[in-house]
Amino acid sequence: MILETINSPADLKKLNIPQLETLAGEIREFLLETVPKTGGHLAPNLGVVELTLALHYVLDAPKDKIVWDVGHQSYVHKILTGRRDQMSTLRQFGGLSGFPKPSESEYDSFATGHSSTAISVALGMAQAKTDDSRVVAVVGDGSMTGGLSFEGLNNCGQADVPMMIVLNDNEMSISKNVGALSNHLANIRASRRYNLTKVVVKKHLAKIPLIGKYIVRFAEWLKNFAKSILVPNVLFEQLGIKYIGIVDGHNIKKLIRIFENAKDLDSPVLVHVKTVKGKGDPIIEQYPSEYHSVSENCDMESVYKKKFSEQDTPTSFSLAMGKKLCSIADENDNVVAITAAMTAGTGLTCFANKYPDRFYDVGIAEQHALASAAGMASAGKKPFVAIYSSFVQRAYDQLIHDVCIQSLPVVLCLDRAGLTGRDGETHNGQFDLAFLQHIPNLTVFAPSTISELNLTMDYAMTSNTPVAIRYGKNNPSEHELVCDSAQNWRSTEPHNSADPVIFATGATVTMALNAKKQLSERGISVTVVNMLCVKPLNYLTLDRFSSSKLWITVEDGCIIGGIGSSIAAYASQNGYSIKVKSLGVPDKFVPHGTTAQQYGICSMTVDDIVNVVTSSN
Repeated sequence: MILETINSPADLKKLNIPQLETLAGEIREFLLETVPKTGGHLAPNLGVVELTLALHYVLDAPKDKIVWDVGHQSYVHKILTGRRDQMSTLRQFGGLSGFPKPSESEYDSFATGHSSTAISVALGMAQAKTDDSRVVAVVGDGSMTGGLSFEGLNNCGQADVPMMIVLNDNEMSISKNVGALSNHLANIRASRRYNLTKVVVKKHLAKIPLIGKYIVRFAEWLKNFAKSILVPNVLFEQLGIKYIGIVDGHNIKKLIRIFENAKDLDSPVLVHVKTVKGKGDPIIEQYPSEYHSVSENCDMESVYKKKFSEQDTPTSFSLAMGKKLCSIADENDNVVAITAAMTAGTGLTCFANKYPDRFYDVGIAEQHALASAAGMASAGKKPFVAIYSSFVQRAYDQLIHDVCIQSLPVVLCLDRAGLTGRDGETHNGQFDLAFLQHIPNLTVFAPSTISELNLTMDYAMTSNTPVAIRYGKNNPSEHELVCDSAQNWRSTEPHNSADPVIFATGATVTMALNAKKQLSERGISVTVVNMLCVKPLNYLTLDRFSSSKLWITVEDGCIIGGIGSSIAAYASQNGYSIKVKSLGVPDKFVPHGTTAQQYGICSMTVDDIVNVVTSSN
């Protein structure tokens, strides 16, 4: 196999075009064999095989820098840069990250994990470099729906520095792309008479002695005149960025030729590449959303058959939220749902199918999602906004300024809160408890079961102020300490007033109950409190346990600024002589692995809770 001979991009340059095409097929076979075992982003990587081969064939990495937007499509890049034999460790604890990571390889020029950052990052690199190296940003058309991409494009045109933007256009982000830009790209794709080779021609015309520059000027005028007729409103060139497109993203020979010409231009250039998400596998090509990311050891033949809207008994918080929201919407026509390119991921497929006129997928635009929700709420609608916890960080200002200052009844459903496992640092929702609980006018819930989730959604529906409900990725498990009121905490019965009290919330409630069981077997009694509502705190319950000598808080969020710090502050302000020990995510970014491994890294397992109690006796 040719693939076995490729240990660095330099090995690619020894191959001819037919050999590269053979290598592309071998890489697809390798991805289809390895990724379903480790879990990860399958369809996006199948779609960028030729694109990645051509880039590394033309560029001189790691001297030349490639910035992968989001980075979930960088598996082929990892394979070509000496990490093929490590792909079996992908997304495993201590193994390869599912995203670019400079500490992992010198070929990973920048750590990415969230969308729409690559153009700005690559521009910064291009402006800062002092040598003849080249900088390339690889951006999906889905990422172009994010506002930061437009900020980067605007400044690229102003900066006028050499850099290449490769627009990987597969008409998808995770779900089908939406919005005016998607329509604009479709119009460009439809304009087949647009001259793909204009930049290449210009480059060669300029070399003609004496008259070359005059021919270029005339050709430029003629091109602009023709373009104004044939291709209306080519956005990129109006921003000062040369445009080349559309290029067949699965034609290696053509890609190499275009990249060779584009890389030496002395100003920003965007190469519009058309690819097929899931290329090479007929089923994945037909169901790219379902195969966007697959779970570890997944059954590949059944993935596309699992429809989010067909599950009568929800098995996750996401699906339960979507089902509950549908039932709420059945009773109230003002209920609307908003998400940011994560319809299936947030469990809203059912709602989108049932109420298409009340469902809004705004693309990868979390700021717009919150701001538009505020506008809807001000006009009498009841918006439920479902976004991943780590993604809503980008809309922090809108949450404060547009929603909470005006105390508008927007409901924020924070999916993937806490430690999320295989995706690691960029996707862990470890900060939401800290940055939510200090915002005035906002009520924050952290349900530990589906019944508690339903309870909080019913409360949010009747609330006239903003509400945030945060819940994790892992499947919820029922326990005996379920709260029966949205704002009241529930506790196990204390044996005596001096017993240690374990305050837990969300995913940590079951851990606390398991620790109580272990301690009971050792003859040590503790009280466990389920904090369903984490803002405002239930001060009556805190006062009730003021005779305890030890309070332990357990939260799947950062310790600094977390719930534990608020409880400790309350105890201090009221003069309670109580030792408060907080377990949670320390001042660090938690690497990828299973959630159990991540809890272990953070010293917040059942054993850690038990050790805190026993060491205090």
